[in-house]
Amino acid sequence: MAIHLSRSSAAIADAASCYCAVLLMVLILLGSVREYSSLPTEAPVKGNHLLTRPCDEIYVVGEGETLHTISDKCGDPYIVELNPHIHDPDDVFPGLVIKITPSRN
Repeated sequence: MAIHLSRSSAAIADAASCYCAVLLMVLILLGSVREYSSLPTEAPVKGNHLLTRPCDEIYVVGEGETLHTISDKCGDPYIVELNPHIHDPDDVFPGLVIKITPSRN
Protein backbone atom coordinates (compact mmCIF):
# COMPACT_ATOMS: atom_id res chain seq x y z
CA MET A 1 0.00 0.00 0.00
CA ALA A 2 2.89 2.36 0.78
CA ILE A 3 4.30 1.84 -2.71
CA HIS A 4 0.94 2.66 -4.27
CA LEU A 5 0.70 5.94 -2.30
CA SER A 6 4.25 6.80 -3.28
CA ARG A 7 3.48 6.36 -7.00
CA SER A 8 0.29 8.34 -6.58
CA SER A 9 2.15 11.16 -4.84
CA ALA A 10 4.76 11.19 -7.58
CA ALA A 11 2.07 11.40 -10.26
CA ILE A 12 0.39 14.29 -8.46
CA ALA A 13 3.73 16.07 -8.08
CA ASP A 14 4.52 15.57 -11.77
CA ALA A 15 1.11 16.91 -12.80
CA ALA A 16 1.44 19.92 -10.48
CA SER A 17 4.92 20.61 -11.85
CA CYS A 18 3.65 20.43 -15.42
CA TYR A 19 0.74 22.78 -14.67
CA CYS A 20 3.08 25.23 -12.95
CA ALA A 21 5.42 25.21 -15.93
CA VAL A 22 2.55 25.86 -18.34
CA LEU A 23 1.19 28.64 -16.13
CA LEU A 24 4.63 30.23 -15.93
CA MET A 25 5.02 30.14 -19.72
CA VAL A 26 1.58 31.76 -20.17
CA LEU A 27 2.45 34.52 -17.71
CA ILE A 28 5.77 35.19 -19.43
CA LEU A 29 4.11 35.37 -22.84
CA LEU A 30 1.35 37.66 -21.59
CA GLY A 31 3.89 39.92 -19.93
CA SER A 32 6.00 40.18 -23.07
CA VAL A 33 2.96 40.90 -25.26
CA ARG A 34 1.76 43.60 -22.89
CA GLU A 35 5.26 45.11 -22.69
CA TYR A 36 5.64 45.05 -26.48
CA SER A 37 2.25 46.68 -27.05
CA SER A 38 3.05 49.48 -24.58
CA LEU A 39 6.26 50.50 -26.37
CA PRO A 40 5.98 53.82 -28.18
CA THR A 41 5.98 53.55 -31.93
CA GLU A 42 8.77 55.58 -33.40
CA ALA A 43 8.81 56.94 -36.88
CA PRO A 44 12.00 56.51 -38.89
CA VAL A 45 14.53 59.30 -38.55
CA LYS A 46 14.14 61.73 -41.43
CA GLY A 47 15.22 65.25 -42.18
CA ASN A 48 16.49 67.40 -39.34
CA HIS A 49 15.50 65.06 -36.51
CA LEU A 50 19.18 64.28 -36.02
CA LEU A 51 19.81 67.86 -34.94
CA THR A 52 17.56 67.49 -31.91
CA ARG A 53 19.11 64.29 -30.55
CA PRO A 54 20.80 64.73 -27.16
CA CYS A 55 24.55 64.67 -26.78
CA ASP A 56 25.17 62.08 -24.09
CA GLU A 57 28.59 60.81 -23.04
CA ILE A 58 27.91 57.59 -24.95
CA TYR A 59 26.63 58.48 -28.41
CA VAL A 60 25.36 56.24 -31.19
CA VAL A 61 26.00 57.61 -34.67
CA GLY A 62 22.85 58.05 -36.72
CA GLU A 63 22.34 57.80 -40.46
CA GLY A 64 23.81 60.75 -42.32
CA GLU A 65 25.97 61.91 -39.40
CA THR A 66 29.71 62.50 -39.59
CA LEU A 67 32.25 63.17 -36.88
CA HIS A 68 32.27 66.77 -38.02
CA THR A 69 28.50 67.22 -37.65
CA ILE A 70 28.50 65.44 -34.28
CA SER A 71 31.42 67.58 -33.11
CA ASP A 72 29.60 70.76 -34.17
CA LYS A 73 26.33 69.69 -32.60
CA CYS A 74 27.84 68.55 -29.30
CA GLY A 75 30.68 71.04 -29.08
CA ASP A 76 33.36 68.35 -28.71
CA PRO A 77 36.36 68.88 -31.01
CA TYR A 78 38.23 65.89 -29.48
CA ILE A 79 36.00 63.00 -30.60
CA VAL A 80 38.77 61.17 -32.44
CA GLU A 81 41.18 61.48 -29.51
CA LEU A 82 38.62 60.01 -27.07
CA ASN A 83 37.82 57.06 -29.37
CA PRO A 84 40.93 55.05 -30.23
CA HIS A 85 38.77 52.48 -32.06
CA ILE A 86 38.17 55.09 -34.81
CA HIS A 87 41.20 54.72 -37.05
CA ASP A 88 39.82 56.74 -39.95
CA PRO A 89 37.59 59.76 -39.18
CA ASP A 90 35.93 59.32 -42.56
CA ASP A 91 34.93 55.72 -41.74
CA VAL A 92 31.92 56.48 -39.51
CA PHE A 93 28.72 54.50 -39.94
CA PRO A 94 25.23 54.40 -38.36
CA GLY A 95 25.27 52.41 -35.14
CA LEU A 96 28.90 53.20 -34.28
CA VAL A 97 29.20 53.88 -30.56
CA ILE A 98 31.47 56.76 -29.64
CA LYS A 99 32.40 58.60 -26.46
CA ILE A 100 31.98 62.35 -26.43
CA THR A 101 32.35 65.09 -23.88
CA PRO A 102 29.31 67.27 -24.54
CA SER A 103 29.66 70.95 -23.79
CA ARG A 104 26.02 71.82 -24.44
CA ASN A 105 22.73 69.93 -24.60
